[in-house]
Formats: sequence, structure tokens, C-alpha cells
Amino acid sequence: MAEAAPVGLPSVRVLQATDDATLDTLLREEDTPFVVRGLVRDWPLVQAGLESDSAARAFLLAHARDRDFVVSMAEPDAKGRLFYDDAMAVNFRMGKGRLSDIFAQLDAAEGRDVAQVPTVYLGSVDIHEFFDGLADAHPMPLGSRTPLTSLWIGNASRIAAHNDFPDNLACCAVGRRRFTLFPPDQFANLYLGPIDITPAGRPISMVDFAAPDFAAYPRFRDALAPAQIAELEPGDALFIPSLWYHHVEGLADFNILVNYWWRDTPRYLGQPYNALHHAIMTIRDLPEEERAIWQAMFDHYVFSGGEAARAHLPEKGRGVLAPLDAESAQRMHHFLLRSLSL
Repeated sequence: MAEAAPVGLPSVRVLQATDDATLDTLLREEDTPFVVRGLVRDWPLVQAGLESDSAARAFLLAHARDRDFVVSMAEPDAKGRLFYDDAMAVNFRMGKGRLSDIFAQLDAAEGRDVAQVPTVYLGSVDIHEFFDGLADAHPMPLGSRTPLTSLWIGNASRIAAHNDFPDNLACCAVGRRRFTLFPPDQFANLYLGPIDITPAGRPISMVDFAAPDFAAYPRFRDALAPAQIAELEPGDALFIPSLWYHHVEGLADFNILVNYWWRDTPRYLGQPYNALHHAIMTIRDLPEEERAIWQAMFDHYVFSGGEAARAHLPEKGRGVLAPLDAESAQRMHHFLLRSLSL
């Protein structure tokens, strides 16, 4: 598999977290990516992987529940890049199977030229739902945060640049990972694909990082100016703040990443991407003069924080113009469901 290695990009800064309190402070106060070397080096899974790939797979199998896992598979000519084909359909197929059967395919491919074997990729596997005791054996001190904990397992792969809404602590357990990161404001320079036809739910960069076509995507050079790169060895962790774009490569023949997603904002506030979809449906194709009015209204009610929109109203009569709580957010949720069903 060709590895994408942008030349001259600065490395993500490395910070120290020698105790739980320091890690908690870093995660709370830092708003740009950072790496903590060896944060999870003592994990049993990391130690098994340092012994061998087959030992790491055996360790996971010992904890796996007897149920089907969802797996993505791409032909060797994809060269590990899970992406689109020429018709803008995904270039991989989805299937289900027991983890032992999936790992048997990886066992059979061990030692072979990675360019000659299919890509096998298990993404966002919920550690609590699919494994017994694995989370307890691999603690992560995240304080009062209540993260979603997932495993990402497979052979050599390339995952196009995308972003996520939650904050993300990504821990390299087995193999090696390379992340190329971009600030949130670089979305236009990354040439994102469609927001409704995506390989995994988020729009992805159309640029092939292994061979960027600067004639087709000239602003990608501007995206590279603030970009950073992080190379993770087993036991290393990378903090990716909310909305930072990241291109991810699994560089070894077998790779396992454990990641933790959490939000500092209440879950009842919902997903902003839902609002984007709705705005495209209801506003984008209006006449220009009407779009300008709606843009001003969004600034007034939403992007300003809404203080001016409610300041003249009595507190008890502000409705959803007041800061939302769980109850008012639920009322708005039901209102939207009713309006969308008409």
C-alpha cells in the first residue's frame, strides 16, 4: 500500500501526562491536537501486540462475545484506501461474521505483500457491546466524562480526511498509525465530498493524500499550510479536538486503535449536521435576496448566541429563545418531528 507522507508538515506537539489529574486538565484546557507518548503502554492488549499480531488477535478473541461483527472489505486494487469508485459508490463491501472467521482471513494474509491482499476493516466497534471484560482490563481515566469507547481493527488502510463532532482521544494499541490533521476552518480547502453519500456518515476529502492532484484541487496546498502530522507507536495517544479534520492511516500489517468520544455539551442539543441538512433542503435554493434575509436571521437567532433576540422578552415568555435545557430541547425535538412529517 502506498503511504501518504506529506513532506515538511510539522509534528503534533507532544505533552506529558504523568497522572490522571494532569490528563484531565489537558483534555479540558487544550483546544488543539496533542500526543501523549506511552499513555497506554501498560495495557494488556498493547503488550500482546508487541509480542505478535497473532497474539493480539488471540487476546481479543478471548474477550469477544459470540455474535456477528460488521466488517468492511475492499479488493487489493483499492490499496487500502476505503473510498469511492468511479460511480461515486463506496469501493468496499460490507459483511457480517464471527470475529474468529474475520481474523482467520488476516491470519491467512500474514506475511504476504499488502498490495496483494484484501483490505479488512472493522470500524467503530463498541467495546462494551461486543467484548466481555475488555474495557475493565484497559481503563482510561477520563474523570466525569462518559465516552463512547470503540475499537478500529484491520490491516493496512487509508481513511480519507473527515471530522467528528465529539472530542476524541485515539489510542494506538497495536501496529502504527499516522494522522494528518487540519483545523476546522480548512473544510473548503479539503474539497469535501457529498454530505449525504458518505463511506461512514461524515463527508470526506476527495483528495488522495498519497498522490494529491493539485490541478484538480488547487486549494489543498492552502490546507497543508496549517496541517500537522502525528505518528503513533503502540501505547501512544492522540487528542483530536471536536471538528478537527483527520486523515488516518494504518501503517502496519495489523492495526488496532481504541478511541474515546465525548461531548462537553449536553446530548439533548442534538447534531448540528442535522440542521445543515435541513437548511440545504429549505434555504439553499431560495432566491438570493431571500437567502440573505435568512442568513441575517440565523445570525440574529443562532450565531450571535441569541441574546439580542430575547433581551426584550420577559424571562417566562422566551420559549426556545432562552438557553435550552433537557425539557425545552425535547419539546423542540417533538415540534420538529411533527413539522417534518407533514
